[in-house]
Amino acid sequence: IYIVITLSIIAQILVAITILIIWVFRFYNVEKEFRSYGLSDLTRNIVGASKIILSTLLIAGIWYKDLLFVSSLLMASLMLAAQYYHFKAKHPWLYFILSFLLLLLCLFIAAVSNKYI
Repeated sequence: IYIVITLSIIAQILVAITILIIWVFRFYNVEKEFRSYGLSDLTRNIVGASKIILSTLLIAGIWYKDLLFVSSLLMASLMLAAQYYHFKAKHPWLYFILSFLLLLLCLFIAAVSNKYI
């Protein structure tokens, strides 16, 4: 059980750092992608703020386990939406891979936090 909990903490950190890198240090890519989706700047900013808030909650969830289930499922839903928009924009498969891996990690975190695993 300790291995699973440790893997969940690693997944939490991985998701949070990935979101931080994409939404802070690679923001120019995000702008380009949201334009290709036909979504507004307001939508992009709401999604970005949501992802950064949820990433923060995932990190806080290392110490406060009650935060994990909802925050990981909400992040997973945003990753599912990313899959849809990558498909809609006909992006290369590489775009799908990252959001799909983050989706799986978030579902794993949710399962561990709710003691399904």
